[in-house]
Amino acid sequence: MSEGTQLWLMRHGETEWSLSGQHTSRTDIPLTEQGRRRAEELRDYLKGTAFDAVFTSPMQRARETCEIAGFGSQAVVDDGLKEWDYGIYEGRTTPQIQAEVPGWSVWKDPIINGETAEQVGVRADGVIARSLAAAPAGGKVALFAHAHILRILAARWLLLEATGGSLFTLGTGSVSVLGWERNSRVITSWNRGFE
Repeated sequence: MSEGTQLWLMRHGETEWSLSGQHTSRTDIPLTEQGRRRAEELRDYLKGTAFDAVFTSPMQRARETCEIAGFGSQAVVDDGLKEWDYGIYEGRTTPQIQAEVPGWSVWKDPIINGETAEQVGVRADGVIARSLAAAPAGGKVALFAHAHILRILAARWLLLEATGGSLFTLGTGSVSVLGWERNSRVITSWNRGFE
């Protein structure tokens, strides 16, 4: 195990659907102008930071954020970083879904034709394992991806159930760091924005 290795979580910049609150997993949409500006701010923040490995979701919003942030040439696409598959709820907002299913929550209710939180957690565990294998103790790994997968990844880093991701929030274009305190996995920094 690579104790001391840090995982830097970068959520992609704003898209039209993140702005409207629509669930976006497999729909491959680009960043907005504001999303590109946020990725530029991310680039400025990360300038001079060296990563032993960079992994990105295959979706263009994550890849574009990674590229603008200056890590496109180093990035390796990792399918494990795809967003939670929302099944029939793709493209719909929570209020729209709750109009049909009162009290519905992505964290507590079945995702018809999609993934369970536990299935996303298994993918997150794989990303963590690959990240730790890619960097020495004390190294850094950058992960460019999406809100729910990164929230679940943070929960699994802390050895919580995947649904523990419901306890965290992530803004678009944010940076969070998962690290260590002695032998324990911790959150070193969470949801750093640029406003």
